[in-house]
Amino acid sequence: MSTYIPEEVDIKQNSNGTAVTETTLLQTAEALRWQIGRNFHDQLMEDIYTNAARIADRAITRAGEQPRFDLDSTIDRIVTSRRWGFPLMALLFAVVFWITIVGSNYPSQALAWLLVDTLHPLLRSGADLIGLPWWLSGLLVDGMYLATAWVVSVMLPPMAIFFPLFTLLEDFGYLPRVAFNLDNLFRKSGAHGKQALSMMMGFGCNAAGVVATRVIDSPRERLIAIVTNNFALCNGRWPTQILIATLFIGSLVPAYLAGLVSALAVVGVAMLGVLLSFVVSWGLSRTILKGEVSTFSLELPPYRPPRIWQTIYTSLIDRTLIVLWRAVTFALPAGAVIWLTANITLGDRSLAAHLINLLDPFAWLLGLNGVILLAYVVAIPANEIVIPTILMLTVLVTGATDVGSGAGVMFELEGAAVKDLFLAGGWTLLTAVNLMLFSLIHNPCSTTIYTIYKETGSKKWTLIAALLPVVMGFMVTFLVAQVWRLVSGNW
Repeated sequence: MSTYIPEEVDIKQNSNGTAVTETTLLQTAEALRWQIGRNFHDQLMEDIYTNAARIADRAITRAGEQPRFDLDSTIDRIVTSRRWGFPLMALLFAVVFWITIVGSNYPSQALAWLLVDTLHPLLRSGADLIGLPWWLSGLLVDGMYLATAWVVSVMLPPMAIFFPLFTLLEDFGYLPRVAFNLDNLFRKSGAHGKQALSMMMGFGCNAAGVVATRVIDSPRERLIAIVTNNFALCNGRWPTQILIATLFIGSLVPAYLAGLVSALAVVGVAMLGVLLSFVVSWGLSRTILKGEVSTFSLELPPYRPPRIWQTIYTSLIDRTLIVLWRAVTFALPAGAVIWLTANITLGDRSLAAHLINLLDPFAWLLGLNGVILLAYVVAIPANEIVIPTILMLTVLVTGATDVGSGAGVMFELEGAAVKDLFLAGGWTLLTAVNLMLFSLIHNPCSTTIYTIYKETGSKKWTLIAALLPVVMGFMVTFLVAQVWRLVSGNW
């Protein structure tokens, strides 16, 4: 039997540029059929069953056989078990957070010394040397530059540590196990199990957490993950939590317990954020984002050694520097606004002083003060400059002359001096507690808001994601303040 076998066939067009006909394709198929032989189908099915038997032999232990040791299965029996899965997960991420917080202290101090303590005075001297007007040098150096310097010194080191560690866990194969452990809780709250991954990323940076929601295929459940990601305590809010807990919560107990109690207070606030994520996810999934919980197949990849250098490079370039650049672009105008509010006067008082007096009555209802609310308004571009802004505005209100560097100039003090300044500004334990709560439950920073808009392409959902947390923050702090005053009798 003879068969026509074309020498060369292009499935799109032949040598003279005309389309290949159906007849030519059929001829090619017939030729290939005879080339592979008549028993190809039998050989294919035999190979499939052979491979299936080999896989079954590795997975099944028959009666009388010694159980086979498999490292991946042994690890999974521990890290995904009902008894040990959650404690190990909490311990591992506590270690990651501890390394991030402690490890970032030294580079943050070094950057602050370089950018704030050293370079800032040099820039002021240079501005005076070239004869810049005081208002221009103040706006550029004391406002825009100093705010950006604070953001870089506080934000860069934690991100440069947290993101590579997080990526190493992902590369090792552990993060899919986290999603597996938390899937049932998120499913009961009407959310997607993979929201666990974006929430964990949000602890480093909420903007990066919003980007991480791309792993969720369902548009409805991805929106839930985006809206609730703000409740993950990002690295920009850790300094506020740690400082306030150390000054006001730790001081309530003996010195040898102060560190432990302060740490427990901060962890408690972070866990409250996780609880709020479940609660708000449950509410959204039964109201404006009502729908069926999607099912998904979660592959548990084999454990493998992390590619350390590739991971570090990728996390620094794709996550750290991109997020930092966005934060810097928003910190520049924020610094200008902060300086202008402190130096523009109406009558005999600065614009900041007028705004603080205007906000004070409403802030009192929340257990806060006008300084804190104004600081959160002008520091929307970056959470990292909240504490320096509060310090600056408190000096402005109290008229303290022994601290600070001038009107509208952000600065940092040691712990005891900070507490003395806060107490002079009328702070109480209620103020500190509600500041910690409001730091957790308030509007996202401008970098995150911009990222939400870029990811959703919707002004509506960007507005909801921005306003829902701040409304909740007002409600929670108002409730705590009223109960606190009712119990204490101190109105």
